[in-house]
Amino acid sequence: MSSDPARIITCPACKQRMQWSTSNKNRPFCSERCRLIDFGSWVNEEHRIPGKSAADELMSEDLPPE
Repeated sequence: MSSDPARIITCPACKQRMQWSTSNKNRPFCSERCRLIDFGSWVNEEHRIPGKSAADELMSEDLPPE
């Protein structure tokens, strides 16, 4: 009977190394604290996906008049 080797990952928030496990409900973060810190960064717009915002697209002058 063979088992999968333990996969070691790095938490994106604190850089702590940990084992990837289905028992960790906060994956890929090591803890709820790191997950919430990352979420807060997105909420405060410290992280962004490149491109125009949805609001810019909706307010475009290129849209046909109603």
